[in-house]
Amino acid sequence: MYNGEEEATTIQLKKSIVKELKSIRRYPRETYNETISNLIKMAKESKNTTQYDEFIHKIQQAKMKELWDNTEDEAWEYA
Repeated sequence: MYNGEEEATTIQLKKSIVKELKSIRRYPRETYNETISNLIKMAKESKNTTQYDEFIHKIQQAKMKELWDNTEDEAWEYA
């Protein structure tokens, strides 16, 4: 029985999905609602981390180009 303040709904899941959800529960009596909420939270955190990494990479590209693409370094290649 669902005791949350929000209304509950029924969804249909394949038995294989239910089996997978059971296998990733943090504790035996964790509800599917809690398990799915944790998955959503992890997905959002992962997306934010990826966006942050892409942002840092983009910022660093200009400086890396400045450091690596210069004539002084090219002169050492033939020394």
